[in-house]
Amino acid sequence: MRRKRSRNGQRELAFRSRGGARRGAGRKPKGPRAGVSHRTRPVRAARHPVHVTARIRAGLPSLRREATRALLELALARGADRFGFRLVEYSIQSNHLHLIAEVRDRRALSRGMQGLLVRITRALNKSWGRKGSVFADRYHARALCTPREARNALVYVFHNARHHGARVAGVDPFSSGPWFGGWSTGVETPARASPCMSASTWLLAVGWRRHGLLSVHAAQRELAA
Repeated sequence: MRRKRSRNGQRELAFRSRGGARRGAGRKPKGPRAGVSHRTRPVRAARHPVHVTARIRAGLPSLRREATRALLELALARGADRFGFRLVEYSIQSNHLHLIAEVRDRRALSRGMQGLLVRITRALNKSWGRKGSVFADRYHARALCTPREARNALVYVFHNARHHGARVAGVDPFSSGPWFGGWSTGVETPARASPCMSASTWLLAVGWRRHGLLSVHAAQRELAA
């Protein structure tokens, strides 16, 4: 509290208000892993696809199980094209999901992801016989603005299991890789329909190919990207 003199000579008391930007302000992250920022995500151009990562809570069963894969494929298919959000590629890891999507704008990203994660949560909770939240925090989204960024994201998503040390022979069956048409060698396509939509942006349909088709066996330098 400090004193301030008014024009008529009488002293007035000026009180400092609470709040405002200051060091250490705001909600603190919980647990060993810092949470995703709650700041408003930047507006995204429709021509730029996004790479989205969503992590489940600690202590839940692994997502890389055959029965769980079938549930997730169904949930992904039902939420793949809604509100201006289009799911193009994905991979399922033990405790997180990687998605590549095309979005009309920030609102489409938010609404599309919200609906998709709700569907997945309901399906998993029913299978696991539990209630409550499944995902640990807000998802993380990064715009892909160049052909190189788009290709790197495709490599990272399709080969993410190898990145985490899993032994995967050929294309990861816990991904949309079996339906992907950009491999440098032939890949057997499953009889069941893909849960994803076909790419419509130039970057995902054509642009990334400027840097070469993808290998079924990722190089070590690509896994480290």
